[in-house]
Amino acid sequence: MSIYAIGDLHLSFGTNKPMDIFGFNWENHSEKIKKNWIDKVKEDDLVLLPGDFSWAMDLENTYEDFKFLNSLPGKKLLLKGNHDYWWTTLTKMRDFLKSNNFENIDFIQNNYYEYNNIVITGVRGWTIDNKEENEKYQKREKIRLETNLEKIKKEKGENTEIIVLMHYPPFTKDLNPRTEIDLSKVMEQYNVHTCIYGHLHGDACNQAFEGEKNGIKYILTSSDYLKFDLKKII
Repeated sequence: MSIYAIGDLHLSFGTNKPMDIFGFNWENHSEKIKKNWIDKVKEDDLVLLPGDFSWAMDLENTYEDFKFLNSLPGKKLLLKGNHDYWWTTLTKMRDFLKSNNFENIDFIQNNYYEYNNIVITGVRGWTIDNKEENEKYQKREKIRLETNLEKIKKEKGENTEIIVLMHYPPFTKDLNPRTEIDLSKVMEQYNVHTCIYGHLHGDACNQAFEGEKNGIKYILTSSDYLKFDLKKII
């Protein structure tokens, strides 16, 4: 049983949002993802999707996108991205999946998921430009992450192997958040093993930090960065 990750699928089967306007590499990107997915993932594997799954504006219009995802092998776990405008409450989203018989998909939202003795949680994060108007959102995301990790510590113990999903990068090569809103410091405090994130595209990927820092492995999984393939995490 393996864990894979791929973010920023930007599917638009139910709405008119072609991704090839962002470059020739996006042409038929959903078919590239499907082929690579089927080649790698088995039914008992887990696939983590850290945000920007669908361009749909409301939950009902995500039907074709979730149908596509549900048809692929493995269990899927989704986190909210900055373009997932369809995202609503956990109850409504789970009811939507159940009513459409999409049985191998779930969400990370103020909760955690356990797979093969590994615990996955996450928060969307926020832009780290340190502008004053973003400070309250950065603080909110820090509180959410601390709450999730504290719950895991109490319920699963301090030595649990934890993967954190984020949509926004917690930091980049040239920009670090202030200490009081630094999500990487929170993850270090709770001995997080791996942080998986997306959001960055094109030239912005050059600013992504990948590798180990202070005991945490950071992995960028934007689909175009991965050439629409899946990254094996474990």
